[in-house]
Amino acid sequence: MSAKRLLLLCGDFAEDYETMVPFQALQAVGHRVDAVCPDKRAGDSIATAIHDFEGDQTYTEKPGHRFTLNADFADIDPAEYDGLVIAGGRAPEYLRLNDKVIQLVRHFFDTDKPVAAICHAAQLLAAARVLEGRTCAAYPACRPEVELAGGRYADIAVDDAVTDGKLVTAPAWPAHPAWLAQFLVVLETRIEL
Repeated sequence: MSAKRLLLLCGDFAEDYETMVPFQALQAVGHRVDAVCPDKRAGDSIATAIHDFEGDQTYTEKPGHRFTLNADFADIDPAEYDGLVIAGGRAPEYLRLNDKVIQLVRHFFDTDKPVAAICHAAQLLAAARVLEGRTCAAYPACRPEVELAGGRYADIAVDDAVTDGKLVTAPAWPAHPAWLAQFLVVLETRIEL
């Protein structure tokens, strides 16, 4: 397997697990992962949030860990990356207001590179107008945005994921095993034991 260079797009109050788990897991199998956030540099950190499903009408939110970024957003060139990972949580709702973020997301779709998006990351995909005709899983509250953007909402279990071409999406962090496994297939990652 040749190692891939991947970009992890995150921001303050991104979901803790949806930031930390892919960052660590993708490195563990040999890929390089650069974690970035607009207006922040390598060494800066973001505040994450832990979202849980405790029987209420929606998820609960608690403070997560500080997550240290390892690359400068201002210096990235998306052409140098083999794939994109977008963390969910609350970060996508404001990241979608940043024109450079929108252009960055579009680059990965325009060049047909692998993209893994989870939970509320669908808000960013919808704003970038890259969901037309695509199947996309997301947190159920994002269903209207997926459909208004011309996508087909994948109504799947919270621990499942769906692949449409090179786009791999999932509803929330309980889907990490399925979501990351499908993303590794799209990346053509082989793990030999």
